Amino acid sequence: MSDSIHIVEVGPRDGLQNEKTPISVADRIAFVEALIGAGLKAVEVGAFVSPKAIPQMVGSAEVLRGVSHHTNCELPVLVPNEKGYEASQAAGAKLIAVFAAASESFSCANINCGIAESIERFKPVLARAKADGVRVRGYISTVLGCPYEGEIKPQAVVDVAKVLWDLGCYEISLGDTIGVGTPLKARQLLRAVAGHVPMANLAMHFHDTYGQALANLYAGMEEGCRAVDSAAGGLGGCPYAPGATGNVATEDVVYMLEGLGIGTGIDMEKLVAATNVVSGLIGRPPVSRVAAALNAKARAK
Repeated sequence: MSDSIHIVEVGPRDGLQNEKTPISVADRIAFVEALIGAGLKAVEVGAFVSPKAIPQMVGSAEVLRGVSHHTNCELPVLVPNEKGYEASQAAGAKLIAVFAAASESFSCANINCGIAESIERFKPVLARAKADGVRVRGYISTVLGCPYEGEIKPQAVVDVAKVLWDLGCYEISLGDTIGVGTPLKARQLLRAVAGHVPMANLAMHFHDTYGQALANLYAGMEEGCRAVDSAAGGLGGCPYAPGATGNVATEDVVYMLEGLGIGTGIDMEKLVAATNVVSGLIGRPPVSRVAAALNAKARAK
C-alpha cells in the first residue's frame, strides 16, 4: 500500500450543505483557499441546485469564480440537471458531478424521483458535458444501507454504477450515506462493482455514523481502491437519516495514511486550522478525532 491515495475534499459542498448554519460566500471561498493551501489537490466547491431545496449552496457560482485561479487543483461542482449544468458552465466549471442512489426509496425522498428517472434527468447533462470537454464524476448514495429499505444488495449498486460508467463518468464515488457499512461489506461491494467498472475508477465516500469509516476505507484500500472522499472536520450528515454523522474526517484519513507510509502532501497544521475556522462559523466543534486531539494538545501548551 505504498502508492498514493487521491483525496477528494468534499467539505465545502457535501459537508456544508448538510450543516444547519449556512455560511457566507466570502467565508466559503476562504475555506476552499485554506484547504488548497493545506495541500489538497481536489476540493468540491459547491452545487448548482435549487436555492429553496439547499439554501446552504446559494452563491456557488461566486465561490467557484473566487477560487478558479487555482489551475493545479480540481474544483468539482455538483449538477443535478441541465439547468444546473448551464449555470455551472456560465461559472466556468471544468469538472462536474452527477448523483444517483442505489435505493429507490432514498432517491424519491432526496430528489423526488426514482432511480431510472434520475438517470434520465442527467443523461443530457452527460451528453453536453462530453461535447463541451467537461469531465463528469458520478456519485451513488446509500450503497451499503438505506434509512428506508435497510441493507442494499451489491447488485443494486452494480446496476447503477454500470449505467454511470457507460454514460461516460470517469470516476464513480460509492457513498455509504448513513454510515452503516462494515469492512467486510465494503470489501464485498468494491469487488462486486469492480467486476464492471475498473477499480482504478472507483472512489470511496464513507460516513462515520457507527465509527466504521476508517476501517472500511482500509479494507477498500486492501482491495486496490485508491480514491477517498472526505470532509475537513467530519462536516456534514444526511437530513433523511436520523443520527447520521458527517463524512469521514480528512484529518483522520491523512493521519491514517501518513501512518501507513503513504505520503499525502497535506500539511496537518494548516488543515486543522481551516477546520477550526469553519467549525467556529457553524458553531460546533470538529467531529474529527485528530483535530480534537491536536486542538487539546495546543491548548495544553
